[in-house]
Amino acid sequence: MKDTSFSIFSDRCWVDNQLLPATVVVSMGRIARIVLGTSMQDAANFDFSGKVLMPGLIDPHVHINEPGRTHWEGFETATNAAAAGGITTLVDMPLNSSPVTLDEESLLLKLKSAKGKLRVNCGFWAGAIDDNWDRLKTALDAGCLGVKVFLTHSGIDEFPNIQMEQLDRIMAQLAPLSLPLLVHCELDEEMENAALKSNPQSYQAYLASRPRAWENNAIRQIITLCEKHQCRTHIVHLSSSEALEMIRKAKTEDRLPLTVETCPHYLLFDAESIPDASTIYKCAPPIREKDNNQQLKWALKEGLLDFLATDHSPAPPELKELESGDFLKAWGGVAGLQFLLQASWTALKEELSLKEFIPLVTLKPASFVGLGSVKGKLEEGYDADFVVWDPEVERKIEKAELWYKHRVSPYVGKMLFGEIYATFVGGQKVFDQDGLSEITSGQTILRKANGKLDLE
Repeated sequence: MKDTSFSIFSDRCWVDNQLLPATVVVSMGRIARIVLGTSMQDAANFDFSGKVLMPGLIDPHVHINEPGRTHWEGFETATNAAAAGGITTLVDMPLNSSPVTLDEESLLLKLKSAKGKLRVNCGFWAGAIDDNWDRLKTALDAGCLGVKVFLTHSGIDEFPNIQMEQLDRIMAQLAPLSLPLLVHCELDEEMENAALKSNPQSYQAYLASRPRAWENNAIRQIITLCEKHQCRTHIVHLSSSEALEMIRKAKTEDRLPLTVETCPHYLLFDAESIPDASTIYKCAPPIREKDNNQQLKWALKEGLLDFLATDHSPAPPELKELESGDFLKAWGGVAGLQFLLQASWTALKEELSLKEFIPLVTLKPASFVGLGSVKGKLEEGYDADFVVWDPEVERKIEKAELWYKHRVSPYVGKMLFGEIYATFVGGQKVFDQDGLSEITSGQTILRKANGKLDLE
């Protein structure tokens, strides 16, 4: 590794769960020393006085789509956007790449595709579409960090939903490994979809077509299986506030190994404000009403929800049906990777202090993916992954600043708080206000056979 010895000063360093004046000394890609106070300010290579210096964000829910669907997104464009958004580590979902990541062979294709393209660090989830444990185990042995399943159609035929009896058998096998099972919790029930079919541009009709009951019923059954197997179980992108009470009971009374994430788009946007034909907001589960979303904010403040993730799921404009505004045909996914920090803070700043907010995008997701001993903190020996930002600055997001494959996102044109000044990955600056550097210092993160993580 290239020696990247330098020092950064800020009077708002996130150290020991406090914002303090400090100088962070970096050597060989790690934090060598932290000197509290201002004694080293004048000697620092970077002085970010007035800005928040904190660990880089961790986003454990990203659809990069490479190999196979790089006309949607890819490792280069996705990790460019991550760096511009202050994210220094992400974990790629097993879909919507082609092939989907179901075994060692498909993981190796992912690794080959990612080589030389990573602006930030990247780990990988495996997928389970049936109870073929032998196949799934090869992906886990090869380095995947856990397993993702859908309980409803994923949107692509290569990744069908798993059946409950199959999931029962998978969880029994997975539990002893202490690896997380990530579940898309919607159980679609037979219902008449006449309103959406007759008016496919109506957002309210789309919302009614995926009711909260779908989520609630799925979560209820998943909690039952979690209790049965004591398998680490994670509910992705929670949108239904009606599920909060059963989650509270499972976590606090029954003490189950259950974790839950939600996404910034479920906090910042609301169903009352989404215009008809605005398919840029289409996602599954859908963005719900303002009161529902307020309860999700309170659940984050309470600690009932564990962290935030984007569920970045981009697609070309034509697949989003931006011209027709047809919610029946449009791809369901929000392109939000670049705005995890800004959108989340904008949505939560009236409810949470910075001290409450920062762990939701740093240490808590780092611990979830198994990186809590090396990432998510400013502490001696931890990786030198940083973001420097100003939470007080508000500005309008312009399409020209997007780094995705396609400049399509519901955040374009919105006023968001949080100006990002610099992102460092492994002690190397990969982004500042002049743009991206030429450095692709991101590493792949793989789980070794002994359970430890390997960064290559």
